[in-house]
Amino acid sequence: MPNTRVMLMVAFAAILYLNYEAWMHDYREPAVVGASSQAAPGAPGAWNTLADSVPKAETATATATAQAPAPPAGPAPPLGASPGGAAAPDAASPMLHVVTDVLDVFINLKGGEIDRADLTQYPLHKETPNIPVRLENSEVESLYLLQSGLIGKTGEAAPTHLATWTAAQMSYELSAGAKELRVPMTWSDGQGLTATKTFVFTRGWYAIDLHYEVQNTGAEPRSIASYTQILRHWEHPSRSYFDVETYSFKGPAVFDGTKSLDLIVENEPHSKFTEVVTNGWLASLQHHFVSAIVPPANQPYRYQLRVQDRQYLESATGPFTQIPAGAQAQFHEKLFIGPKLQAQLAATGPRLERTADYGLLTVIAQPLFAALNWIHALIGNWGWSIIIVTALIKLMFYPLSQASGRSMAKMRAVAPRMKQIQESYKDDREKLGRAMMDLYKREKINPLAGCLPMVVQIPVFISFYWVLLESVEMRQAPFLLWINDLSARDPYFVLPLLMGGAMFAQFKLNPAPPDPMQAKIMQFMPLVMTGMMAWFPSGLVLYWLTNTVLSIAQQWRVNQVVQAEANKPRA
Repeated sequence: MPNTRVMLMVAFAAILYLNYEAWMHDYREPAVVGASSQAAPGAPGAWNTLADSVPKAETATATATAQAPAPPAGPAPPLGASPGGAAAPDAASPMLHVVTDVLDVFINLKGGEIDRADLTQYPLHKETPNIPVRLENSEVESLYLLQSGLIGKTGEAAPTHLATWTAAQMSYELSAGAKELRVPMTWSDGQGLTATKTFVFTRGWYAIDLHYEVQNTGAEPRSIASYTQILRHWEHPSRSYFDVETYSFKGPAVFDGTKSLDLIVENEPHSKFTEVVTNGWLASLQHHFVSAIVPPANQPYRYQLRVQDRQYLESATGPFTQIPAGAQAQFHEKLFIGPKLQAQLAATGPRLERTADYGLLTVIAQPLFAALNWIHALIGNWGWSIIIVTALIKLMFYPLSQASGRSMAKMRAVAPRMKQIQESYKDDREKLGRAMMDLYKREKINPLAGCLPMVVQIPVFISFYWVLLESVEMRQAPFLLWINDLSARDPYFVLPLLMGGAMFAQFKLNPAPPDPMQAKIMQFMPLVMTGMMAWFPSGLVLYWLTNTVLSIAQQWRVNQVVQAEANKPRA
């Protein structure tokens, strides 16, 4: 098979694969985790509002393990719901204002829920550096709340996310030199049960520890369980080939302890999910950012997802703990509100770093990102990191590329003889094939050798695409001059034009295809690739440009060596 035909096929295959991935994000069916992914007995259907949903104070049966206390069953019908959608948060409720070096958070004393979270180190747009990315948000049309609380057995009072807490002060700020900031609030039922709920913020970290300390000074034992849930407004996202952000999944995700699952809610306005999970997590994903709930290790939590109209609610509810009279108990969960920084995510929950989803080629993309990250730590520029990693990849495959280059150089050297053979046997395809194979054998040419480097670099190309698209470290990362965001397209299309020129130079350097039609198609390939790559992240175009320039330099050198060998007089 001629090298040019293979290059044409694999190039189009790469583009088709990326478009297939985008299509799958748009239209794939909701995924299901095993046969046990069904609603618990007695779980209700749709409700009028998700905002007031509180887990039932009942004990689960079939799905709970015998060795551990069973988590409570699913959410109850709404309390005081009004028809027509979620109730807006009570704007009159007092708010705690918490400021760290990376977060600006408002905590509503009604329920102790996180109503607003600004990421002060991440501007929403590069042109407006003073406007940060906002995740949690109490506005009705962009509702995004992280709710948490405790529930008791049926009829027993407990501080749910509808209860009112009290705090000693209304403003907290991480002081200079301090490593953590503790934000406590208290609640009491007036009958002997008191609870202290504490958010623990850490300098430089987006993970938040959530602690409860419950004291039972009453005369009777009390059974208490903790829960955390994310309530978010949802609308079907508009997707565009011209906006790379729309290709990233937006919605709820579950890790069940063994594998990661995206719960696609876009085509299922009333989907449900219930499962008891140990050592997992729940998350709400969007491009580059995530909010996550990580229950404590080795405890069975009931995970639930409910979708209604333009909202979804995902919750994790722990097992009941009996607190004897005069005793106390502690509960603990971890929250994450911030960018998909993989080191912080991995330290927060098991495989939580997989929320930066590199797709099927994660096995290649993860080491690729690690290499980029390591070099960036040394030189401080992601663009140069891409160039250096591309050069290292080229060096890694140098023996393969060298063999391919020698084969193509030899084919270029014997091109006149090949053309003569084609003219001689143009009316006899069988004799033409035999004559060509004899020529290859005499000159020790492997026509397939030129295909291998292209085939090898296609998975790397696709992996680079997902690393640049999904890694928040690349977000708004500048390179040089006009390239001020490697995760976005080149605003002036200079890199794609340079890439197209380099591809044309590479085409001229390599031997011409024997088929005139193939030769014409290959002449147009740089133009086609330039048009398609113009809308891709500029970092990806930088990778392809660097790889092409290095290939040209290597092939030019090989051509010189082979030519010198051919001109050398034989003994």
